[in-house]
Amino acid sequence: MTIASSSSTGVFRSTETRSKPDPVAGRSWLTTQAATKESTVAIEVRNLSKRYGTFQAIKDVSFEVIAGQLVALLGPSGSGKSTILRIIAGLEVADTGGVLLTGEDATRLSVQERGVGFVFQHYALFRHMTVRNNIAFGLKVRKLPKSEIRARVDELLELVQLTGYAGRYPSQLSGGQRQRVALARALAPRPKVLLLDEPFGALDAKVRDELRVWLRKLHDEVHVTSLFVTHDQREAFEVADQFIVLNAGKVQQVGPPQSLYLRPSSPFVAQFLGQVNILPLETIQLGSRSEAPFPSSLPGLALQSDAQIYVRPHDLEVQRERNGRPCWGARVERITPLGGVVRMELSIKGDHRIQLELISDPSLDLNFAPGDTVFVTPRHMNVFDAKSHTFHPVVLGHEIEARA
Repeated sequence: MTIASSSSTGVFRSTETRSKPDPVAGRSWLTTQAATKESTVAIEVRNLSKRYGTFQAIKDVSFEVIAGQLVALLGPSGSGKSTILRIIAGLEVADTGGVLLTGEDATRLSVQERGVGFVFQHYALFRHMTVRNNIAFGLKVRKLPKSEIRARVDELLELVQLTGYAGRYPSQLSGGQRQRVALARALAPRPKVLLLDEPFGALDAKVRDELRVWLRKLHDEVHVTSLFVTHDQREAFEVADQFIVLNAGKVQQVGPPQSLYLRPSSPFVAQFLGQVNILPLETIQLGSRSEAPFPSSLPGLALQSDAQIYVRPHDLEVQRERNGRPCWGARVERITPLGGVVRMELSIKGDHRIQLELISDPSLDLNFAPGDTVFVTPRHMNVFDAKSHTFHPVVLGHEIEARA
């Protein structure tokens, strides 16, 4: 399901029609929207902008998150991810724009009134409190009955697999266990939405891998709408239902992870979501007739001379001999074993460098060596036309599928 659609400015906006202005004086348009907004939208941000001095952290950011989804707010450092998260939580105030949570205008509500759970990168646990008391803290502030607090904490201890650790202090826990306590504390008051700011950033690689799997399973059990910040593409792919990709304080693209990976809307998204080889369009004409060359043009596409080919390393096939299919003649420059895969660095006609990845399988003939001549065929590639600023997916041997 698509959360939003794009405008010509690159900001992603809802496709829904806004309700008519409310006749009651003093009510904002956000309040009017909230009265009729479908309950399936759990988080809605509208035209958020925030400046710190002369630095524009975010500019005119709009998107929606569907109830029950786990969505990744993804982008490089300084792209505005944490600023957006803190504005949604009420920890920062936007210069312009508004926030709706489960259909309610939350723009002017306090942190406590928003009903948001927040998980920080560095746990933020109370060092002088036990695991049980850390989880119970928010419930005690709300002055719930002791029996209800105990039952809820017991439920969460089991959920985060820390039943035997209730009496321990944070200093007696591992980093992964502390983060699970922080998550249980955030879930304790049954928040409308859960916000996570790089929750695994302070952990080592192995623990991060384990917690990714655990977080996804946990989300599938509790189904709380979650928005988490990360700059780790692998983490986002493993966990998220949807991506919201940011750069320089603006939304670049929104949609399912695999869809964005295969159909990026811009060169930035294509390069940010994994490794990609970029070649000038003239590369398709490099092969001689004896090498089964690429066509000199792409049918149906009126491309400019500055168009570029984008092809992922795993979308390239390499052979020792020509096989009758369109191919590039290439020279092996470097081979790097990476556990389950082998990375090959090749040069085409000496000037154009590319990388490809092959499965490391002893039963396959991968006995390539630097200096070898090989032949490379892309299974799938995207051709970027700078004039129209669009990508055109191309599958060799099939009709050209041009993006509208």
